[in-house]
Amino acid sequence: MKKLTTLIAAIAMAGALTLRADEQKTGETQIKGEILDLTCYVDHGASGDKHSKCAAGCIGSGLPVGIKAENGTVYLVVGEHKPLNQELAPFAGKVVTLRGKVASRDGVNLLENAVIVK
Repeated sequence: MKKLTTLIAAIAMAGALTLRADEQKTGETQIKGEILDLTCYVDHGASGDKHSKCAAGCIGSGLPVGIKAENGTVYLVVGEHKPLNQELAPFAGKVVTLRGKVASRDGVNLLENAVIVK
């Protein structure tokens, strides 16, 4: 039984390392977190289920959309040279996973070429 447990752990670790290697190769990563209306979030900290209806309206109208990762980091989210507002508005205030390329400059974080992971 101990050998089986060790084998399962080794396989899981190898899978994680393969995923990380793929992320390094493609420059993409996955971020799980809450979809935010960045205007209300930055202005007065609005987030969560109580703000989801307002956030969906703001995101749907074209205001900046973001994701707050599980570690607390907030990213501005854009698609491949286009906004993702219409695709992300229904997820306002909800936790989703996005995949894309992370870029940061002068304290601003961006998830670009983002897509929703199903």
